[in-house]
Amino acid sequence: MGFSPMHDSLIVYTFAIFALTTLCILWRPQGINEAIPAISGAILLFIAGIVPLHDIVYIFKIVSGPSITIISTIVMCIVLESIGVFRWAALNVVKRARGSGIRLFWSIMLLCFLMTVFFNNDGSILITTPIILHIVQIIRIKPQQKLPYLFAGVFIATSASLPIGVSNIANLIGLQMVGLNLVSYTNLAFVPSMIGIATLSLLLYLLFRNEIPRKIPDIQDSISDPTFKNHPLSGVKKTVESMNWSLFRICIFLVVLIRGSYFILPAYGFSIEWIAITGALLLIGIRWISLKISPVDVLWKAPWHILVFAFGMYVTVYALKNTGVTSYMMSILDGVMTQSLMSASFASGILISVLSNLMNNLPSVMLGTLLITEIELDTQTLQVAYISMIIGSDIGALLTPLGTLATLLWMFVLKKNGVAITWSAYFRVALMVIPITLVVTLIALNIWLWLIL
Repeated sequence: MGFSPMHDSLIVYTFAIFALTTLCILWRPQGINEAIPAISGAILLFIAGIVPLHDIVYIFKIVSGPSITIISTIVMCIVLESIGVFRWAALNVVKRARGSGIRLFWSIMLLCFLMTVFFNNDGSILITTPIILHIVQIIRIKPQQKLPYLFAGVFIATSASLPIGVSNIANLIGLQMVGLNLVSYTNLAFVPSMIGIATLSLLLYLLFRNEIPRKIPDIQDSISDPTFKNHPLSGVKKTVESMNWSLFRICIFLVVLIRGSYFILPAYGFSIEWIAITGALLLIGIRWISLKISPVDVLWKAPWHILVFAFGMYVTVYALKNTGVTSYMMSILDGVMTQSLMSASFASGILISVLSNLMNNLPSVMLGTLLITEIELDTQTLQVAYISMIIGSDIGALLTPLGTLATLLWMFVLKKNGVAITWSAYFRVALMVIPITLVVTLIALNIWLWLIL
């Protein structure tokens, strides 16, 4: 079917805006915040009439809840960081390694997994990457021996957003559109994703087993060393020694309680974003009462731009739908998606993996969700296709640094700390572990579905 000249020009205009928006987000000229190109592209598409006002209102309703949930989660991270929880974690990771580089490797992966599960993947990257850099500096290992710990951190922290769905904004945005809630999502995704994460962990260990040092300095020996005052964690030890342990326990209890409430309270009419807001306010208030620290730091450090960024990107992707791009893609994929659960699963997972590595996972998941909701799929196939897309978004997207914001943040933090890992070096490592992990996870999903459905 042909398009009128005006329609053709609108398609070219929309693709140009989408390409420029994505390029500016990834390139970030002059260090601009990624929300600026996202909202600028959205405004240009709105002015052109490609995304009308009623679509804008609909998009805001979809995006606002997940964005507020993620912002509130990061606020909780800010509060916990300010009372020394994560510096305590850094010191204990090294202590519990007890002089074993291999034990440290697995401990770091566990730390990154827990950080993402209890908070979110971007926050996990921003907090654990400096911790890992501090750790590898403390144990004084060769530059090549740092790579296993750094790559384990970024891959596990990012893929760990898959099991429960609430740790990544890309996971949350489409849940309601496909008729899933966090409980039903977790029932379908938890077991396959844990198999995928275990596979990724094992592959990373096998890949780096020769670089991981067998023996590392024990932290107790380092603390006894007169030069420990110059070590990165010398301040951490002082923080831990002066930590308010009552406050520590209360805050950790609240975080676990809030996280559990995401799965229980929605059944009684409470929205996830309000649960998250409540948790953030409680932590801020308890810290204020206990330590007399005002919420000013939260106001400055909280990533308020996430809502603007997610909204702008969704408008940009929705413009592709309005110009007929999703309809064209739907005509190509319709036969595969409706053939069987397995074909829908693999088609969705691989499609989003490819798109994510070309243009980042957030717009890819948005586009993919719009696509599968337009295909006439039964509810079960629709939900399986969506979970497969999230597998592609959280695991398959790790093939290049471009695939997720978390990996781009990781590269930024490393560069800021003087650690040079090129994109080609990243790709060589990812190529050895990510495709296998993606396939194993998709197979595990289909086996799990066969067992429970």
